[in-house]
Amino acid sequence: MAVPTSSPLPAHRPWLGIALVLGSALAWSYGGAIQRFIGLNDGWAIVFWRCLFGGLFLLAFMLIRDGFAGTIRLFRAMGWPGLMVAAGFAAVSTCFVLAVSMTAVANVVLFMAGIPLFAALLARVVLREPITAVTWGAIGAVIIGVAIMVSASIGEGGSLLGLALAASIPVIFACMTVLTRRHPDIRMTPAASTGCFIAAGIAATQAGSFAVGAQDLALLFAFGALNLGLGMAMYVTGARMIPSALAALLGTTEMILAPVWMVLLHQEVPSGRTMIGGAIVLAALFTYLIGHSRNDPGPRVPPAS
Repeated sequence: MAVPTSSPLPAHRPWLGIALVLGSALAWSYGGAIQRFIGLNDGWAIVFWRCLFGGLFLLAFMLIRDGFAGTIRLFRAMGWPGLMVAAGFAAVSTCFVLAVSMTAVANVVLFMAGIPLFAALLARVVLREPITAVTWGAIGAVIIGVAIMVSASIGEGGSLLGLALAASIPVIFACMTVLTRRHPDIRMTPAASTGCFIAAGIAATQAGSFAVGAQDLALLFAFGALNLGLGMAMYVTGARMIPSALAALLGTTEMILAPVWMVLLHQEVPSGRTMIGGAIVLAALFTYLIGHSRNDPGPRVPPAS
């Protein structure tokens, strides 16, 4: 999951930053594997519990880090741009859970690999930011790779709705990224926490029942707090210490590990065309990020995450 970051500050403890961002990618990578273990058949109930635990974890993280008064200030400083980003987090969190319940995890995470390229394309339209020839080539390659992945899923009788939900995730994240570039003072942690509570509130109106057994409740806690919340806390902390392009490169570990967990824990092996399409998407992403890193001035950090 590529989280938007903003204004540059001097680097501090880069190795700690690298470790934290890698830790966030590891935490996010096992989300689909956890969901497959959960016995609930109601996707909305899973969204409710996951986002409730994730929001509470992030709230506790801010209270420990910033204190009560500091946490209140962070929420008050969000403004409408922060609320828009919170709505984006709510939509992404919901789409992820529902998409994983309908299609292969590899499809979902490999769609997400295109987030930086979708953001570059949207920034060209909205912010008039130039796009290099390398970026155009990477965007074209992603389109080809996604087309191959989609054709594989349709050929296997996959859910078109699940694919549509997976495809919506990079589009929503691209919008969030452009918004943070326009408003670099957006605080990401309170926005993510608010987004979790928004998603939980919406899911509460759609879920058929909230009753869960002890084992499922433990899995839902891990899905929300340790996958969603801990991953976000580590990312926003680590991304403050390293260049944004490096953070994005390290974040691709999530896309590589997620299908591996599914093979090891659930024997969910991606089809040949899915792996070919995914390889094209990841190659395009690496090419874009490595080229972008040459022009990256240094860490891009929210003033208060």
